[in-house]
Amino acid sequence: MAKKNNLVKNASILMVATIISRIIGLIYRRPLGAVLGAVGLGYYGFASSLYSILLLISSYSIPMAVSKIVSERLALRQYKNAQKVFRGALMYAVMVGGITAFIAFFGGSFLLPANQQNALPALRVLAPTIFLSAILGVLRGYFQAHHTMTPTSVSQIAEQIVNAVVSVLAAWLLIRHFAPGGGVQAAIFGSMGGTMGTGAGVLTGLLFMCLVYALNRKYFARERRRDPNGGEETYGEVFRVIALMITPVIFTTFVNNASTYLDSYLFSSLQGVRGIASETISAAYGEYSNYYLPVINIPLALASASASAMMPEVSGDYAVGDLDRANHQISQTIRLTMFLCIPSMIGLTVLAYPIMGVLFPSATALAAKLLLTGSLFVLFGALSTITASVLQSIGKQRTALINASASLILNLVILAVILMIWPAGGIYWVMLANLLFAVFYTVLNGFMLHKYLRFRNELLQTYLFPLLASAVMGVAAFGIYQLLFRLTRRPSIAVIIAILTAIPVYLIGYVVISRTTREEMLHYPMGSKIVRVLELLRVYR
Repeated sequence: MAKKNNLVKNASILMVATIISRIIGLIYRRPLGAVLGAVGLGYYGFASSLYSILLLISSYSIPMAVSKIVSERLALRQYKNAQKVFRGALMYAVMVGGITAFIAFFGGSFLLPANQQNALPALRVLAPTIFLSAILGVLRGYFQAHHTMTPTSVSQIAEQIVNAVVSVLAAWLLIRHFAPGGGVQAAIFGSMGGTMGTGAGVLTGLLFMCLVYALNRKYFARERRRDPNGGEETYGEVFRVIALMITPVIFTTFVNNASTYLDSYLFSSLQGVRGIASETISAAYGEYSNYYLPVINIPLALASASASAMMPEVSGDYAVGDLDRANHQISQTIRLTMFLCIPSMIGLTVLAYPIMGVLFPSATALAAKLLLTGSLFVLFGALSTITASVLQSIGKQRTALINASASLILNLVILAVILMIWPAGGIYWVMLANLLFAVFYTVLNGFMLHKYLRFRNELLQTYLFPLLASAVMGVAAFGIYQLLFRLTRRPSIAVIIAILTAIPVYLIGYVVISRTTREEMLHYPMGSKIVRVLELLRVYR
């Protein structure tokens, strides 16, 4: 096991791994979309949305909760209790994951919209994956609590590679052997094959984490022998702590992410009442869930990585009463995330059409319009993720849950009203409602952070300077793309060069506007590499 690393290093490791994983996930959507077709993607999207909700209940919050509980005990040198929490969390994961998998397999027909029952076979294929994900989550959270993000990062990449290969291959094989004539049956079998890849990927990640744990068993044994505390928690106490911690976190994360599923359910139901064909609804939602959301989620993954790296740090500082250091960790996390997410948001806006056209040739103009109008979600989605994680880190899980619930209610009310008054807007209203949820949630969490920690956002360095530099970058990227496209008529070449050019333009603009020194830049993710690039560009002399 590695010694304790700093926040920036851990965040950087997770960010790189998460970006690689999301890019792999994005790339395989192109051949998967070609194999499944628009309707098949819709079935795949509805099954995946419900699967994600059930995963939230059973395992999504487990890494975060285990990381917090174990890191608190490690900070107090209660190594035996930390190991007991790990074992208790495994028991919890087996029980909850098993029950949820059972519900997905046998009760999925009641949870899917009535006009989307063709997504049920794909959901049933996903059911065992829920059980495996719960166990995988415990292992990842335990290693994160020990301030080492490498096992989680490697397992994420391996999981996504296997997922990509198996998804496309299984979908193609199932369609070829069971529905060669195409039509609805091809869409059903194709969506089943796509979800098989998810299960294969999770199994790969679980096997890797089990191997890493086996290799570090001697370290954990030595850790327990160094425990200076005489007392030891009973399993009853451990389960109580796990229940008190995981349950609010699960509900908070559920509510925080349930908007996607509930919005899709509401959208499908109300559009169906208006007489719109189920295939049309599935096709529109397929573009939203399989093209727009995966692209948006790439920069949002940076916020998730930052929050995962921050949680054990803030939990440990808060456990020993060091509030100043906890606030410093929070400020550093938000600043690092905005440094990356704000230019991502601007880049997705100005290059929305070419990005969608290059990544997904089978996509219609709808996907590009969604990205153009909905990229603002990157900013508020990232902030809501981080602020909720802070509240959970300091033991205010119920506060985060109340904020998420209030935001979700506003989301659903607004979406229902808009869909009934202006149904022609269709899937655009789903995108807007999801954005409003993130805005409400961020604002409510910000009030609570100020109340409990007296935390204040630093506006210039955190938001204004990255925004100004990103504006310059956006103008340059758009101009370069337009020029190269007119010269080459090759959108793929034009967009790649535009993106590669945008990166140094942003870095130069940020350093000039913010007057960030070489020493300060070294504290950013991959800071040493950024400094080398800026030295080559003669920005730092």
